[in-house]
Amino acid sequence: MHRFKTPFNGYSVKFSPFYESRIAVGTAQNFGIVGNGRLHILQISPTPNSAQPITEIASFDTADGVYDCCWSESHDSLVIAGIADGSVKLYDLSLPPTANPIRSLQEHTREVHSVDYNVVRKDSFLSSSWDDTVKLWTVDRPASVRTFKEHAYCVYSAAWNPRHADVFASASGDCTARIWDVREPGSTMILPAHEFEILSCDWNKYDDCVIATASVDKSIKVWDVRSYRVPVAVLNGHGYAVRRVKFSPHRGSVLASCSYDMTVCLWDYMVEDALIGRYDHHTEFAVGVDMSVLVEGLFASTGWDELVYVWQHGVS
Repeated sequence: MHRFKTPFNGYSVKFSPFYESRIAVGTAQNFGIVGNGRLHILQISPTPNSAQPITEIASFDTADGVYDCCWSESHDSLVIAGIADGSVKLYDLSLPPTANPIRSLQEHTREVHSVDYNVVRKDSFLSSSWDDTVKLWTVDRPASVRTFKEHAYCVYSAAWNPRHADVFASASGDCTARIWDVREPGSTMILPAHEFEILSCDWNKYDDCVIATASVDKSIKVWDVRSYRVPVAVLNGHGYAVRRVKFSPHRGSVLASCSYDMTVCLWDYMVEDALIGRYDHHTEFAVGVDMSVLVEGLFASTGWDELVYVWQHGVS
C-alpha cells in the first residue's frame, strides 16, 4: 500500500480518467474549519518497489479548503475544485501555475461540497453546496447554466447518471435524495432515503436505475428508482457516519465507502455477507475514496490524517 503525506487534511481523491497513474487530491487546513486549501496532482510510480511510490507533479494553493475535486472527461489536463469559500475553480495542468486557476466561478453563497463531471456529454459539470442548491455549469461559460433549488438543507453530493446525459442525483442534509432531469423544471423523484443526513450518493455504473445513498445513520442503502419504496439492500458495518460512497467502474454490484470510523469498506450488495473488504489504514476520519476506471481493483483514499493511500485490492 503506497502512501503520500499532504500538509493539510485530506478531503477528496479522484483518479484521472486518462492516465492510470495520476490522481487529484483536495485538501483543507485545520480540518476544513478555517484556513487555506491545496489541490495536489500526484503521480503513482509504475515500478512496484520504487523509493518514492507517489510523487507530486503539481499543486495549487487556495485561500480556503478544497472540499472536492474532479477531472474533466474531455480534457486530460483539466481539474475542477469545489472550494469552502463557495467558489468553483478550474485548473489546467498544461499551463504554468501562474496562469491558474483559469476560471473561478463565484455563485454559491456557502461552501461547495461536491463537484461531478458529466461522463456522457463531457462538456458540463455539477456543483453542490451548503447553500442548499446544485448548479449546472459548462466549461466554456463564465456563469452557471441553471440552479436547482428544492432541498431544504445543505446539498452534500450531486452525481451524474452514467448513461443519461441529462439525469443526476443529489443527496442532502434534509434526509432526501432527489433525481433530476435538466430538461424538467423540478426534480422528477424524491427518495426519503434515511432518517438522518445523507452525505453522499452514486449511481451504479452497469444499471442506470440503481443508486446508493450514504448517511450519518452509519448505513448505505441501495435503491432501484423504478420501485423505490423499499431499498434493494441496506449495508451496515460502519461505526460512524458514512462520508462517501462510490460504485465500482468494473463490477456492477460492488461499491466502496469511507467513514468517520476511519475505515474504507468494500461491499457486494448482491450477496448475503455484503461486506467483502475492510481497510483500517487511516488514523483519522476517512473522507475520500475512489476506484480507478483504467485499472481494475486499484483504490485510493484520503483522510484527516493528512495521508493519501493507493493500493490494489487483495494486495496488502
